[in-house]
Amino acid sequence: MKIIFLHLQILLFSINVIFSQPSPPKLSEPFKAGEKLEYRVHYGIFNASYASLSLSKKDSLDDENLLASGYGKTIGLARLFFKVEDYYSSYFDNEKVSPVFFKRDTYEGGYTKDLEISFDSQGNKASVNNIKKGTLEVIPTEENVQDLISSLYYLRKNFSPNSIEVGDYYTINMFYDSKNRELALKYLGKEVINTKFGKVECLKLMPATDRSRIFKGEGSITMWLTNDKNKIPIRIQADLLVGSIKADLEKFSGIANPLEIIIK
Repeated sequence: MKIIFLHLQILLFSINVIFSQPSPPKLSEPFKAGEKLEYRVHYGIFNASYASLSLSKKDSLDDENLLASGYGKTIGLARLFFKVEDYYSSYFDNEKVSPVFFKRDTYEGGYTKDLEISFDSQGNKASVNNIKKGTLEVIPTEENVQDLISSLYYLRKNFSPNSIEVGDYYTINMFYDSKNRELALKYLGKEVINTKFGKVECLKLMPATDRSRIFKGEGSITMWLTNDKNKIPIRIQADLLVGSIKADLEKFSGIANPLEIIIK
């Protein structure tokens, strides 16, 4: 009886030791509620527009979701010639970065679009409410689909230079303007760029683009993500048929991890 009791004590002690061990440290997230990124967009030597991206939990649908709000407008002389006022909202699951609800309300030189999209990730479908046209349409979606805004946060959370070779493509299934599209990003390697914050090592990506009435074609757009725990899009450049546009990070606040600056 004493031997059985002793064995029971040892078993209970072992279980207690196992469950009292500290949990492994949680990996740093690349973003969190409270993050705000502000950009100045230049067309040649002119400040053409302003854009911002912010994350919050205050207005999110539930505790597991984040709300990403995007806003963009033309400024200065550019606004006199071509007025742009764009609002985007994306509610997505923070753990998987899976979109739940997306809203687009845009005015671009007289062209308007007002859409609301509800995503059913389990059923692989999206309900598109075109407020301007007064239509509601249910459209099948691809696995692990992203909306226009959530795709950026999905990229920041999942892209790793350790799991891709330079020259290979990283693809994201995106649902945009009621259509399934594949966003293919060519990884060009690492590059140190000069920013207003100092020298920053970045991951250089080039979205695949076709020639259009705006873009020159393949290689027209380049994106630089900070090569740190945040993977912030710090610069985006687009070569147009006439001139080029460059968006640089102007201000940031509430980021999840310190921005890594190269000091020499």
